[in-house]
Amino acid sequence: MTLYKSFFKRFFDIILAILGFICLFPIFLIVTLLLYWKNNGKPFFFQERPGKDEVVFKIIKFKSMTDETDENGKLLPETQRLTDIGKFVRKYSLDEIPQLLNVIKGDMSLIGPRPLLVRYLPLYNEEQKHRHDIRPGITGWAQVNGRNAIDWEQKFKYDVWYVNNISLLLDIKIIFLTIYKVFKKDGIYKVDNVIIEDFKGTPSPSK
Repeated sequence: MTLYKSFFKRFFDIILAILGFICLFPIFLIVTLLLYWKNNGKPFFFQERPGKDEVVFKIIKFKSMTDETDENGKLLPETQRLTDIGKFVRKYSLDEIPQLLNVIKGDMSLIGPRPLLVRYLPLYNEEQKHRHDIRPGITGWAQVNGRNAIDWEQKFKYDVWYVNNISLLLDIKIIFLTIYKVFKKDGIYKVDNVIIEDFKGTPSPSK
């Protein structure tokens, strides 16, 4: 294990996350107030996600969807619950800002495989499981190579490749590519502009 991966990566995470949160605090505050008003006093979204070594933690994001239900009490489709403010927040990846607190706490890294849903854990094959060998990230190699515009298998290949090739230069490259793609709004949604569908497991190769 390289010294960067075992020590300096976490050191830089703490320093950059604290500085980033301080710089982005005005935006954080404005978005919090807007979503507090739009989402009936609930500006944040908390959800359990698997982190390093599949240890579960609670991720914090801005709540971009309402809790509106139909006449039977069932949540409406995501596309109907996504507010105008929520669309803007997602468009410019502002919903990721609160995760800087997860980075400072040690649940996440600035860069690494995105933390997905806990229910996906039994669905990964042996290679895909290696995405949990390190802390999950706010952004990562898969995010700068397509994000939601690529399929799950390709996304996991990018994740595992990153785990096996972590370096300071690679992380710097991912940071600059992330900034570029956020402003370009590249790969945030699929062609039909719908939230990406759930991962259902990798099909077994045909014999």
